[in-house]
Amino acid sequence: MSPKPVTRRDFLKVAAAAPLAGAAVPAVRGLSPSTARAPAGDKVRVVLVRDPAPLGPGGAPPAEVVQRMLDDGVRALLGEQDVVKAWKSLIGPDDVVGIKTNSWRYIPTTAEVEQALKRRVMDAGVAEDRIGIDDQGVLRHPVFQKATALVNARPMRSHYWSGVGSLIKNYIMFAPRPSAWHGDACADLAKIWDLPAVKGKTRLNVLVMFTPLFHSVGPHNYAKEYTWDYKGLILSRDPVAADATGLRVIQAKRREHFGDDRPLPVAPHHIRLADTRHHLGTSDPARIELVKLGWAEGAMI
Repeated sequence: MSPKPVTRRDFLKVAAAAPLAGAAVPAVRGLSPSTARAPAGDKVRVVLVRDPAPLGPGGAPPAEVVQRMLDDGVRALLGEQDVVKAWKSLIGPDDVVGIKTNSWRYIPTTAEVEQALKRRVMDAGVAEDRIGIDDQGVLRHPVFQKATALVNARPMRSHYWSGVGSLIKNYIMFAPRPSAWHGDACADLAKIWDLPAVKGKTRLNVLVMFTPLFHSVGPHNYAKEYTWDYKGLILSRDPVAADATGLRVIQAKRREHFGDDRPLPVAPHHIRLADTRHHLGTSDPARIELVKLGWAEGAMI
């Protein structure tokens, strides 16, 4: 029997407890992922929120559902029942904010997620002309060139060079030569997070899991048969913890589909190395406090 979905009363209990349970990653503006890394023995908070609403032709639930999912996730992550107050703990009115999206045509971040994030950044007091949304053009974008804060949002999918496309990898477009980071299955992607355009600026990471791609072969390969309607968002201050959680979902789906523990064609070791080699965040599930909200059926983890 599947566990019952989280009710509003359950959610409020989670949000009320979050200041204590999530203390390993405080909600402080300007806190970089490296300084937010949980000390030994502590846990970092990750929130998985899902909704059974039908997906539209662009691969996302209706905009109002996406907004509700994002809001519930942020409140649970930061332990603040007022979503605007939660965002004001992340973003200040004087910030210049870049929303780093992902525009891969088969599974993009989606306009619904982008606009839901932009709406809450504006609610935090940031003027619209101080907010940018971009992917491949971030180094040329005037808002990103002046950005004091970043929001990182992309879908999880299998990937030819890095095993999986991840939140860590989403910042590769901040590198002058992205292809230079493809060596050893993109092992050192976490070093990109030390580049001046990025370092210490990320306030929130959102891993989009509406229709993840769990298997592919070759560069830019996409097959709809290897996607499924997971209908989820994963949120964390820690990109490594969020990616490690999304990877667990991908691996569980592969076991279900193939009937064995078949490894991805390319090992996604950049996630583990972001923790053990580069100390960007936490990849060990034993050190991740996973809060699950909403639709429970088929959660995989």
